Amino acid sequence: MKLYLYFARRFAVTLLSLLAIFIILTALLEMIEALRRFDSAQIGFLEILKLTFLKVPSSLYEILPLVVILSTLLLFLNLAKTSELVVARAAGRSALRSLVSPILVALLMGILTVAVLNPVVATTIRQYDLSAQRHLKGQSSILSISREGLWLRQGSETGQTVIRATRANFNGTTLFDVTFLGFDRDSVATFRIEAESATLTAGAWVARNAKQWRFDAGGNAELKSKRAPLLNIETNLTPEQILDSFGPPISVPIWQLPEFIERLDHAGFSSRRHRVWLQTELALPVLMVTMVMIGAGFTMRHTRFGRTGIMVLLALGMGFSIFFIRNFAAILGENGQLPILLAAWAPPAAGILMATGLLLHMEDG
Repeated sequence: MKLYLYFARRFAVTLLSLLAIFIILTALLEMIEALRRFDSAQIGFLEILKLTFLKVPSSLYEILPLVVILSTLLLFLNLAKTSELVVARAAGRSALRSLVSPILVALLMGILTVAVLNPVVATTIRQYDLSAQRHLKGQSSILSISREGLWLRQGSETGQTVIRATRANFNGTTLFDVTFLGFDRDSVATFRIEAESATLTAGAWVARNAKQWRFDAGGNAELKSKRAPLLNIETNLTPEQILDSFGPPISVPIWQLPEFIERLDHAGFSSRRHRVWLQTELALPVLMVTMVMIGAGFTMRHTRFGRTGIMVLLALGMGFSIFFIRNFAAILGENGQLPILLAAWAPPAAGILMATGLLLHMEDG
């Protein structure tokens, strides 16, 4: 048991040390990017620091599996250099049993990452997007999903229009059971339009079976209301703007993601991208274990066997390949070319099988 705890402590210390280094490097890179992206004449250095620290968690989150494999390489290279693995083998402990502790640490880290760090990253990335949009153009997201349906916002020189609909088609260009609320530049209501549906065309929403109330003409709005089979409502929105208004799936905490997916489905939007992300996050602890096994498979050798540099390069190549195959499979899953579960779970599962075969070959082959 003491040997297991020793290897676990060594791996945890190595992992945390490497994480600290990457946090510093990521912060420096994000600060340089923030200085390049934002006008220094309009934003102070303290705000730059705030934006930097809001962006660091999401940037680091994306490369955590790579940090794990680097930590594994450092751990086992140091253990091989000091002949501690040789001593463990001489004491009757096989190298595979010595790998149990790092695997458990990686699995625990993966679970904590998904359960704790994921909501933190979701919060910081939302705050970063809001701050960045405010400093860049003074704009914010034009679309949001709630229990009541979906909400859109469009602006013009004369004021703002808020749009609510119970559901939409998959790309948001056709809204059903829709309401338009118009406001002038002083936020005073000017009109209300209710329609069975509204379709986005070039420069206008075409509302069908619409009823319009005007509040800026004085008098009783209900008496002056009008009905029309077709009614054009000016807009500057495009289908791309509507789809881009959805934040990335990482901006939704994993504990809220199932409910958000349900809202998307109820509103009529495709939730496939978010379903793939949910399964990919659930598979993250398995990917962490995969990285440990790959790193150990190439470096659990004594340095006297030579070719250490080649083994490290092979481990990095295999680890990076699994990482990019995982991302590529997620893209195929989002596009519908792969089933969701296959896209999320196949790469880490395949990585574990290959790493297991490599370990058995290196140790017992």
